[in-house]
Amino acid sequence: MSESRAHIHIDKLTMAYGDFVIQRDLSFDINRGDIFVIMGGSGCGKSTLLKHMLGLITPAKGDIAFNGQSFFSAPPARQDEMRQGWGITYQTGGMFSAMTLAENVTLPLQLYTDFNRDQIAEVVAYKLALVGLDGYQDYYPSEVSGGMRKRAALARAIALDPEILFFDEPSAGLDPISSRLLDELIQQLQESTGATVVMVTHELPSIYGIATNSVYLDAHTRTMIGYGDPKHLRDHSNEPVVRQFLTRGLGAAEDSTA
Repeated sequence: MSESRAHIHIDKLTMAYGDFVIQRDLSFDINRGDIFVIMGGSGCGKSTLLKHMLGLITPAKGDIAFNGQSFFSAPPARQDEMRQGWGITYQTGGMFSAMTLAENVTLPLQLYTDFNRDQIAEVVAYKLALVGLDGYQDYYPSEVSGGMRKRAALARAIALDPEILFFDEPSAGLDPISSRLLDELIQQLQESTGATVVMVTHELPSIYGIATNSVYLDAHTRTMIGYGDPKHLRDHSNEPVVRQFLTRGLGAAEDSTA
């Protein structure tokens, strides 16, 4: 692993709640422009790893560096600066229900830019159009479908043109067609912006459809037992549990011929 190439460098990370270790000795790189998937069975610590990467939980041991700079050793003001280069979406979308879609996307622009009202309105309209929601500015989250709420959350996440996008189970609760459309949108946005994408998911269509790299967290050994292109891991991993995870279900069988 080459830290100089890494957009995000995970270095000997141990995650624990008190004396209970969730994962230990995690070391891997996420390179600039990756669509990187964190995968593994239930309870292995996927979302916990994402929270560590977001600086919401301090590791028991180890460190996480962005562009070669340690996050947890940085002063709070520098941590805030680093976070402003990130966009985040959550499983439920995390939209404010009392705000319209436009108002939700407006919020980070009001907090972190000096744009005037007209400039903000122009950016908001553009971001909503990018995710296919042109004309829905004045709708409330409860007035649109689950897939549209996810897309609106994505518009808010890209409002500040982040260099890193974090997703926690982005297709959770969506039907297969809406899930695929969201995957395609994430891929298109990554290609057009050059952002690095980090995504927690267990969905095989998403893993095979858009991921360029991945890490597999094992709940039994409490460490990573797979790292690399998920199709390569499916076909060549020495770990049966990794191959089993990546070959379950009809979607994997169809993709195995790719």
